[in-house]
Amino acid sequence: MDVVVTSRRCQLTDAFRDHVSEKLNSLEKLKERIIRAEVMVTCSDAKREPEQAVRVEITLNGKGPVVRAEAAADDKMVAFEHALDRLKTQLLRASDRRKTHRGLRGGATLKPAEATPVEPEEQESDVRTVAGLEVHGDGPLVVREKNFTASPLTLAQALDEMELVGHDFFLYLDAESSQPSVVYRRKAYDYGVIHLDVDAAV
Repeated sequence: MDVVVTSRRCQLTDAFRDHVSEKLNSLEKLKERIIRAEVMVTCSDAKREPEQAVRVEITLNGKGPVVRAEAAADDKMVAFEHALDRLKTQLLRASDRRKTHRGLRGGATLKPAEATPVEPEEQESDVRTVAGLEVHGDGPLVVREKNFTASPLTLAQALDEMELVGHDFFLYLDAESSQPSVVYRRKAYDYGVIHLDVDAAV
């Protein structure tokens, strides 16, 4: 496995790099076909929140889905160990899910999403545009835009990718219906799925 360790606004010792490489190479027992592991260590001057001073993000690239986990702490080694623990948990959850729900026959664990009524917001006179959206009032509004290149996935593949990136939901294009879809975690190992019927006339 090719292990790449980089940093922003801080220096890394050879001992830290060797420790990271040794720990990540042991992950091949949990996930085969890892080609490249990337570790980004970002340091910040967090005087008010010293426990957030160092952030470590680990990304595994291989023939399967990308696996990613991150954690923050007041020390590089502690932040790395926390991120590594989260990564192992995600790999084990994905492995357990495949054993328990292999093939998702019948979709027994998937429940339809319940519609939640949305109360209309009061209009404010202050209007501004943020990332192409009209924002009324002061917010708060945090916008983060990302673009990804995606291939159609089966439901089982989408669940795998959701577990491996450690999110509670995953947006994908359904390979069977070609519908934009979202799979999300409910309780324990139960999942829900939302499919969108796109009305071309609208």
